[in-house]
Amino acid sequence: MFFQVIEIFGTFAFAISGVLVALEKRMDAFGVLIIAFVTSVGGGTLRDVLIGLTPVTWMLNMTYVYVILGATIFAIIFRKRLDFLRISLLLFDTIGIGLYTVVGVEKGLAIGLHPIICIALGTMTACFGGVMRDILCNEIPVIFRKEVYATACIFGGLTYFILDKFPLDGNLVFIISGSVVITIRLIAVKFKISLPSLYKNEVEKLD
Repeated sequence: MFFQVIEIFGTFAFAISGVLVALEKRMDAFGVLIIAFVTSVGGGTLRDVLIGLTPVTWMLNMTYVYVILGATIFAIIFRKRLDFLRISLLLFDTIGIGLYTVVGVEKGLAIGLHPIICIALGTMTACFGGVMRDILCNEIPVIFRKEVYATACIFGGLTYFILDKFPLDGNLVFIISGSVVITIRLIAVKFKISLPSLYKNEVEKLD
């Protein structure tokens, strides 16, 4: 039950982040809904297909569809209160990747995958919906920029397996690992911490 609640909350957070991007691009209602849907279930769909879980989760449980519809309506109605789109997008997107990273890791563990593959699966679960959102909105996906994004997911996955070695409650391990992802992402944005740019180095050589 706890696992499903967390996944639903992550779906809600990602749906709102998708709505905010779509509103910023001035899409119509249908476009907003599609972007919200893709952002929410894109990563989970990729995960389920990769591990052979079909039909994928959101097709078997209509709760996810209702949550996406509810989040879309909520964000549209209260869009005036979400005028600070960049801050809101950062917040909801960060919550989404934090929760989805650990969900993906646990899905991998449930079928006996190697820890490294589980971390990769968690990272894809967290990031792929945002990649699809950005591509459809004609943006360079965040994961391909210098920003600390996928790196935060990887650290969250590593934290999960480190904590799993200790006699801790599974739910606590889940919460701490997801919080690590969220904290690293927020700190990186706050202090403008980014990965080194190979392109920049090449430009400097040419100069």
